[in-house]
Amino acid sequence: MREYAGDFLPGTKISHAWSVERETHHRYRNPAEWINEEAIHKALDATKAAAKDAGRVREILAKAKEKAFVTEHAPVNAESKSEFVQGLTLEECATLINVDSNNVELMNDIFDTALAIKERIYGNRVVLFAPLYIANHCMNTCTYCAFRSANKGMERSILTDDDLREEVAALQRQGHRRILALTGEHPKYTFDNFLHAVNVIASVKTEPEGSIRRINVEIPPLSVSDMRRLKNTDSVGTFVLFQETYHRETFKTMHPSGPKSDFDFRVLTQDRAMRAGLDDVGIGALFGLYDYRYEVCAMLLHSEHLEREYNAGPHTISVPRMRPADGSELSIAPPYPVNDADFKKLVAVLRIAVPYTGMILSTRESPEMRSALLKCGMSQMSAGSRTDVGAYHKDHTLSTEANLSKLAGQFTLQDERPTNEIVKWLMEEGYVPSWCTACYRQGRTGEDFMNICKAGDIHDFCHPNSLLTLQEYLMDYADPDLRKKGEEVIAREMGPDASEPLSSQSRKRLERKMKQVLEGEHDVYL
Repeated sequence: MREYAGDFLPGTKISHAWSVERETHHRYRNPAEWINEEAIHKALDATKAAAKDAGRVREILAKAKEKAFVTEHAPVNAESKSEFVQGLTLEECATLINVDSNNVELMNDIFDTALAIKERIYGNRVVLFAPLYIANHCMNTCTYCAFRSANKGMERSILTDDDLREEVAALQRQGHRRILALTGEHPKYTFDNFLHAVNVIASVKTEPEGSIRRINVEIPPLSVSDMRRLKNTDSVGTFVLFQETYHRETFKTMHPSGPKSDFDFRVLTQDRAMRAGLDDVGIGALFGLYDYRYEVCAMLLHSEHLEREYNAGPHTISVPRMRPADGSELSIAPPYPVNDADFKKLVAVLRIAVPYTGMILSTRESPEMRSALLKCGMSQMSAGSRTDVGAYHKDHTLSTEANLSKLAGQFTLQDERPTNEIVKWLMEEGYVPSWCTACYRQGRTGEDFMNICKAGDIHDFCHPNSLLTLQEYLMDYADPDLRKKGEEVIAREMGPDASEPLSSQSRKRLERKMKQVLEGEHDVYL
């Protein structure tokens, strides 16, 4: 095994002011060994025939489902010290992703398996959050992004502390408890500035009891030492970073210059987070840049690497599909467009391949597509999103693809519904909206969280906590009709017809906690 040494890799372009490494002793596995491009292409080519064999496809699905349904009594994998490295092998993943998306019978089997696995692990809960853009200055040249340095027509801005407080307050008044804080990469907005912003966000309180209880972050790559500084704020949950594409040549083409152009440094970001104790990490690819089949297999290998090295795979996987962005012709005509049928397939295959991860669905997709994707295994989604700096507390003009010159955000959205409509829609679709942040605050993160998931015990926490957060939302932010509908959902989910029946002991604990919420207490959880 070849390892890398030092604060950044040989030939890196990362030596700028955003993040400096002070822990130079770390060694990392060569990413070319665990994102093995040759092995991925070989697997995709070798499984084309198997993907047409209904018997082989169903054998893979049955095996994956059996793995995901095993409890704590399963034998521990001696190599990884974990019950499972993954739900699928590379060969199995390649086989499923090669299935013809127009093969209705096999695709229904894939969808049914993905949904069964999601419901077994995460129930019918859907966790809600909103993105919060703090600054859009950027020195990178990503060809698909409105924030790139070459886009001279983009109005650049940084939220002042007062603006930031107003943005957070606006999100709290929508009922949000979880946000994803984002910024571009530029010395005009430093990492120290961002650390200050995290503290400002955490300090904002609004009536009746508005607060942000989990700040996930999607920011430029950090050194191990700066990851520790981020963790020490005691306010950050998941560190999210998209590789965008795991195909090196495509990555080079799409990121011709700037700090982001270093593939290896970027793909090792989650390793540095794990070593710093930020053990909830998120990965993702931007679909449309390269062959979606390759990207799915590569994300499986990235997940396997994290599990092997740190006994915990990614806490979340994001699957954004490219949308038009201001001034980017490439974003309007992606080199590898992904149609709806293939997109639903890749979501389902990822759920099966990495069963214990939270899968994130953004407002890039239409309401109809979001409904379909929830049935393919998604477990988290944004609501009421805006992608331009300051949009939550300022006047906002809806963007359209026909009027690209007026775009203010990083990309266009297809689901403009406000949060309360998303909440109502989810309940009508049979889901339980959740704002739970208990695991992160109770220390159930990283390997500890994965062990609870794999033992099938996460329901004992997540299901009751989702109902407690829903009741709190209904009392604080819902109109009478929405409150009535929500309380019907809660009554059902606490009764004998619940989607996840509770033991008598769990029901008593939930009833006791629910009484506290109904009496006006906030932030109640198991």
